[in-house]
Amino acid sequence: MAKLPPRERILDAAEELFQSEGIRRVGVQAIAERADTTKMAIYRHFETKDALVAEWLRIVAADYQAAFDRVQTEHPGRPREQILGLARFIAEGLPSISHRGCPFINSLAELPDRSHPARQVIEKHKAHQTRRLVGMCAEAGLPDPEQAAAEITFVLEGAQVSTQNGSIDQTGDRLMRIVEGIVDRHHSPVGASRPTTG
Repeated sequence: MAKLPPRERILDAAEELFQSEGIRRVGVQAIAERADTTKMAIYRHFETKDALVAEWLRIVAADYQAAFDRVQTEHPGRPREQILGLARFIAEGLPSISHRGCPFINSLAELPDRSHPARQVIEKHKAHQTRRLVGMCAEAGLPDPEQAAAEITFVLEGAQVSTQNGSIDQTGDRLMRIVEGIVDRHHSPVGASRPTTG
């Protein structure tokens, strides 16, 4: 880690500590020690701890948005496969969530103030993600894209919570079957044939 520039070391240390111990329990001094730097250096890069939390969550959000970009690139003109690819991305990430939890869900639990800059990052990200998913559902010809996107979102987020608390087994496989069922059920009223999963 010492070979990275200070800002990257700070963000890596913050991510590790926020994920394992929580935002509120981790002080700036602990982040400085983990990043092999000083509190003064952290405040040179990030005006406040809240700003550091917000920047970490921006990076996490960018990873999720990159997953949308990736499935659209891998399945051009095939929105059903894009939706399933997105579900697969979440399903494949579930094992790590079982140990550390979803960073968004964990952060929201610790940040009740809706004006907190990190919470605003999460809310903006989630709204953007929903718009993209509604767009995919519309392109897939689903008659009620908003409803389909809502059902898929409930399932994706519910699978993350259920994995975190250990209440459901085989969450990844179940998640994929449910999302496929939602897409096909919403698609069937318009009389289209069901394409096979690819």
